[in-house]
Amino acid sequence: MRRLLLLGVTTFYLCVCIAADTQAEQQGDKSIPEEDGVLQLGKGNFNRALRKYKQLLVHFYAPLSADGYRVSEAFQGAAAKLQGSEVKMAVIDVKKEKDLVKELDGTSPPAIRLYLSGDKHNPLPCPVPQTSASILTWLERRAGSAADLVTDLTQSETSEELLVVGFFKDLKHEYVQLFYAAAVDLPDIHFAVTLNEELISKYDVTHDAVLLLKKSKRIQAYKMTPETSKEELMVFITVFQMEAVTEYTGQTATQILASPVMNHALLFVNKSSADFKEIYYAFYTAAEAFRLEVLFVLVNVDEPRNGRLMEYFRVRDFEAPLIRLVNLTNHVTYHLPSDTLDLETINEFCKSYLAGEAKPKMQSEMITEGWDTQPVKQLVGSTLEKVAFNPNKTVFVLFYLHYSQESRAVFPLWEELAEALKQREDVVIARIDASANDINMSMQGPYPSLCLFPALFAERVVVYTGKQKLKDLVKFVDREMEKAKKDRVKEDEDRRKYVEAIKAEEAKKANKTDTKDEL
Repeated sequence: MRRLLLLGVTTFYLCVCIAADTQAEQQGDKSIPEEDGVLQLGKGNFNRALRKYKQLLVHFYAPLSADGYRVSEAFQGAAAKLQGSEVKMAVIDVKKEKDLVKELDGTSPPAIRLYLSGDKHNPLPCPVPQTSASILTWLERRAGSAADLVTDLTQSETSEELLVVGFFKDLKHEYVQLFYAAAVDLPDIHFAVTLNEELISKYDVTHDAVLLLKKSKRIQAYKMTPETSKEELMVFITVFQMEAVTEYTGQTATQILASPVMNHALLFVNKSSADFKEIYYAFYTAAEAFRLEVLFVLVNVDEPRNGRLMEYFRVRDFEAPLIRLVNLTNHVTYHLPSDTLDLETINEFCKSYLAGEAKPKMQSEMITEGWDTQPVKQLVGSTLEKVAFNPNKTVFVLFYLHYSQESRAVFPLWEELAEALKQREDVVIARIDASANDINMSMQGPYPSLCLFPALFAERVVVYTGKQKLKDLVKFVDREMEKAKKDRVKEDEDRRKYVEAIKAEEAKKANKTDTKDEL
């Protein structure tokens, strides 16, 4: 009897809960806050929203993130157009809802995910949207089929935008399903399917293939084979969607970083320089040969907004033109060791890099044995600042590029200078290969650069711009040493006053402590 009573109470309780949930759904479940039709989700209401909506599109919003604003704007635009649809939009603030975000792994890409039929653990990733139309297209294609892409191309062929066309003889073939799967994951690109025999003949297609068209012009073709994968097809489309050389700008940065090609060749160049056209032609021609292996990017050093990128790669505007190769998987950087940026040189550099034969650009070369025993000291990245900013030595450093004839032409003169000043124990003559070591200090002027570091506690650098003659260099050293002596007197006086002030402060504190102890 007692067991029956307990069963009855449990059944009644379940019925009440179900009724309450049903009533809440009918009333719009006001317990989940909304803003402009977008649910504001947190740990307390996420599961409830998941149960209620069969299609829940969630944006993991990261305030102040690099792409956060653009993605958020696209999401809000899509939300306005999806009001009343089967898809319910929702936002989770990753800064405020840390426990929920950790549970859902919400800090990892993608930022937008589609949860279906209450499945909390297997959401569908939404490709990073460029606009609100990207989200709408993705949802539409995900719910559709390849038949939706069958199009009359007579109007589309004249479009300025890239058109990806699948030329197939049978709409039921597995190639078509693979093509459509790629279309779903690339919502920012226009896709179409044609079975038109005339068009197939017009573009000389003799097998199932994917063509990239722009204004009826055939840009590139991809032959479908049994080995073709969706990922391989997407790489092909994404790569040839871009120009052979893409200039780095605020508009192209996301596209460059999202490219499936991990090897990037960056040409740092001044677009207004006299030799720009010649260098760009060689760079562009090389880009065509390595299209699916290396992404070629142009960085205009004369553009102030590119300052952060140049800072990251430690490139100064006066060093241009130069080429760096970087792998975005491990972020190891390689420097093209040549003053000549012609087609042959660029091709050989890319080949050696892809073959694993190129040497990476290091922050510092290894310290060689006996580096400080020769008249000219051979510095590296890890010893430069320690030697150069010695307050008791005047240090004159030649910053050179080992592959530059102009740089190496200064070597004999530098040996002469070291020999002429070898009796002065307070003077150091040194050199460093700027192409093999990162230089973490402000530099002005092209290489070779002659920089003197006076014997001061202040980290001062004086760039020599006079004649490259021994007597002129010696006069320059003597003159700067005389200036430094006068400045050193003031430095020593300031340091003496500073030390005395510190001692006086310590004595004052000690007297206060003694007085307290006596009390």
